[in-house]
Amino acid sequence: MPDQHATAAPFDASGYWYTSSTEERGVTVLNTLRAYRAAEVAMRARTRKSMKMNDTDLAALRFLLRAQRRGEPVSAKELAAQLKITSASTSVLINRLVTSGHMLRHPHPSDKRGVLLTATGESNSEVRDTMAAMHARMISTAESLDADQAAVVVGFLQRMTAAIEIDDHHVDDEPTSAVADSPSASASASAS
Repeated sequence: MPDQHATAAPFDASGYWYTSSTEERGVTVLNTLRAYRAAEVAMRARTRKSMKMNDTDLAALRFLLRAQRRGEPVSAKELAAQLKITSASTSVLINRLVTSGHMLRHPHPSDKRGVLLTATGESNSEVRDTMAAMHARMISTAESLDADQAAVVVGFLQRMTAAIEIDDHHVDDEPTSAVADSPSASASASAS
């Protein structure tokens, strides 16, 4: 039987601590995820540059636009909670987006001191113009999967999300004893 690896692309385990050929498939998947994350970071940087905004500004606009499509009002407090930022930072953000013409303040109907926030129509158009083609390509790619393929991808991504959401450190940043005692604990620390 011919060697299956003779014509395969070179195996690159850099960035991961695995070296066994039996783990090549897993490392290839992890490297592909890493490439996707890098492409997504680059896309976000292009979007920020194109729209002359930072990540928080874009996240605020996306949140407002989603809420507007659902007909839900958004207060400054709700925006702060969504973005996980302080009320002072929220005030600075709102002032910046109002000044740039991306956001409007409206009097709150029941709270005399409160305001409701909306994205402007120009913001909606700008976000759509900037991201529509990319979103269409992403949707097309996702829709090209058959039901079984989609189930596998969704299941895999959910398990990967669960795997990386686990906090392996105590409050004092010391590894837990179970992780510290595992053979791959010291190797995994250098993998990122």
